[in-house]
Amino acid sequence: MDVQVDSFNKTRHQIDNLVGKSNGRDLIMKNSIFSIIVGSNDFLNNYLLPLVSVGERIKETPDAFLQDLIRNLRIQLTRLYKLDARKFVVGNVGPIGCIPYQKSINRIKGDEYCVSLPNKLAVRYNDRLTELLTELNANLPGAKFCLANVYDLVMEVITNYTHYGFDTASIACCSNGGGQFGGIIPCGPMSTVCENRSQHVFWDAYHPSEAANLIISKKLVDGERRYISPINLRQLNDLII
Repeated sequence: MDVQVDSFNKTRHQIDNLVGKSNGRDLIMKNSIFSIIVGSNDFLNNYLLPLVSVGERIKETPDAFLQDLIRNLRIQLTRLYKLDARKFVVGNVGPIGCIPYQKSINRIKGDEYCVSLPNKLAVRYNDRLTELLTELNANLPGAKFCLANVYDLVMEVITNYTHYGFDTASIACCSNGGGQFGGIIPCGPMSTVCENRSQHVFWDAYHPSEAANLIISKKLVDGERRYISPINLRQLNDLII
């Protein structure tokens, strides 16, 4: 994300050169929403890698790792604020223990719904993220940081998948025959795609399907505070800075 903020900094100067500093500042400050979705890969591709790998789990305790994530995110969000970003929506980490990849590599049993450790780490990180956004809302004048509760949103769809018209909340639509849930080998050109992707909660080993994301997005745009707080995306868009 540091690199992405660096890239935005360059874009920010290009905008000023095109429309002038005052107009550029208004464009960013008043008319832009910054969507920040980070964290999942820090766990999946780092801390939760097998212990024999180079993952941070062999060097850091969970609390130390989470502290590093939050410290870096605080710096990155503050940098964006200094570049005139004012309206933010920050997603927390979803129930990564329920994705086909984690269920496949952990060989989850038939009577188990999700892998426990990844979800516990996600919840602990999300608690700290909530505290961070409260802190930033209090300390960065004029900014509005909204928390998108991705964890509860995705868990709602997974738990009640039949209510939302899905046939499965476990099996990836795009897979390569990797395990019981199609979650070992990533989706690629040689993969098999299910006949009706709109009936799968998960598109591949990691990501929700388009149909699932549509449900999640609608709840973020007009949803209640248990899914997005302190205001929803429509209210954030209408907010006068």
